[in-house]
Amino acid sequence: MLSRVLFQLIFVFFGLLFLGGGFFLLKIKAKKSNQEPLVTNEGDLFKIWNFNGKIAYEDIVKATEDFEISYCIGTGGYGSVYRAELPNGRVVALKKLHRMEGENPTYDKCFRNEAKILQGIKHQNIVRLFGYCLHKRCMFLIYEYMERGSLFCILRDENEAVELDWVKRVNVVKGVAHALSYMHHDCNPPILHRDVSCNNILLDSKLEARLADFGIARLLDPDSSNRTQVAGTRGYIAPELAYTMIVNEKCDVYSFGVVALETMSGSYPGEFINSIARKSDASDIILQDFMDKRLPPPADTTVASDMIQIVSIALACLNPNPKSRPSMKQVSQELLVCRPSKSGRPLNTISKLELMN
Repeated sequence: MLSRVLFQLIFVFFGLLFLGGGFFLLKIKAKKSNQEPLVTNEGDLFKIWNFNGKIAYEDIVKATEDFEISYCIGTGGYGSVYRAELPNGRVVALKKLHRMEGENPTYDKCFRNEAKILQGIKHQNIVRLFGYCLHKRCMFLIYEYMERGSLFCILRDENEAVELDWVKRVNVVKGVAHALSYMHHDCNPPILHRDVSCNNILLDSKLEARLADFGIARLLDPDSSNRTQVAGTRGYIAPELAYTMIVNEKCDVYSFGVVALETMSGSYPGEFINSIARKSDASDIILQDFMDKRLPPPADTTVASDMIQIVSIALACLNPNPKSRPSMKQVSQELLVCRPSKSGRPLNTISKLELMN
């Protein structure tokens, strides 16, 4: 009789122990599921990180009324961008790959590549990715919302271009330089953007820059030839890519040079770039004539010095010989140092030839 009671007590004890262990494991699993993506046989369903407050998939669908067209604020090389206000009042931008686009292997690859690259990097001048949904039926990325849109659009709007004064333009160029320096020199392995253009530079409410659109970005493999198809935005692509088909960090450096000149001139500097190879023409181009005429000449000598420095660095970045271009780390460091203007001379007395030398 005593042995039966003892047996029952032992049975109950181990039963409670088993149940307690089960509840503990379930709690750990639940906690872990809040940190990791929900996974189905069709891939990552939903993952959120780097965000204050919880976001549910249903919140995204509700905030955009199931991605209704009135919430669409633009389209990119692939996918449409929506503005969504979440229940906690936070506004985010959603890049959604529509079903027909998702069936295109190239678009699908770019979309997944952007999620992979951006979730591993963090910099004040790179757009923040809060999370993603990668499901065959619904694919979108969740970004911080950039109120002022792209640098390209701002430079082409008469009123907004004037609001983007010389000080702000200098800061935009510096921000992009710091972002690229971080990607090339502080990430392991280095990250190449491969599509640095004014369309892919977004500005926040304070007109501060964020580098965006990492769909064709790639990790630089030191054990690979890094051969690739020519990709990027026409006019910003380094010319050597057409015959070498080898991508490296100097390709981004070239694209940065184009962006820097475009930011200063207010429009795409095609003829200015073409004249670089014709040094005989360079002495005829006065710096002040190249700068955006919608803005008055800078009154502050420090700002004028910064502008001269940016054009000088941009010209070095556009050197036809990739090996002669500076690294983005050199560019970033140079832009942190305030250089004296050309003997205090005004912009209308400085030619492009002087800056090229």
